[in-house]
Amino acid sequence: MSLTDILSPSDIAAALRDCQAPDSFSPKKFFQISGMSKKSSSQLKEIFRILDNDQSGFIEEEELKYFLQRFECGARVLTTSETKTFLAAADHDGDGKIGAEGINSFIYR
Repeated sequence: MSLTDILSPSDIAAALRDCQAPDSFSPKKFFQISGMSKKSSSQLKEIFRILDNDQSGFIEEEELKYFLQRFECGARVLTTSETKTFLAAADHDGDGKIGAEGINSFIYR
């Protein structure tokens, strides 16, 4: 399964266009534009599984840096500031990584 099985390719493209400039990435806005914020909990878990590059059950800071590239190969890498801000917002237990539950609650709040 791929992200385009769950999310519209045109919505993904629009979300990526919105954050092309360095330090312009807003997770909440990206989730809204890409359509992630309208998906069910089970669909978000599948999206999380696809985004979890090493299949560890968590998205760590190093993986998060390449978040946009999981949606499109040529997308930019998140800046250090964007990565740390995203991690801080979605890492509810402060362990330095995001679990599926953390990303789901972050998207829905």
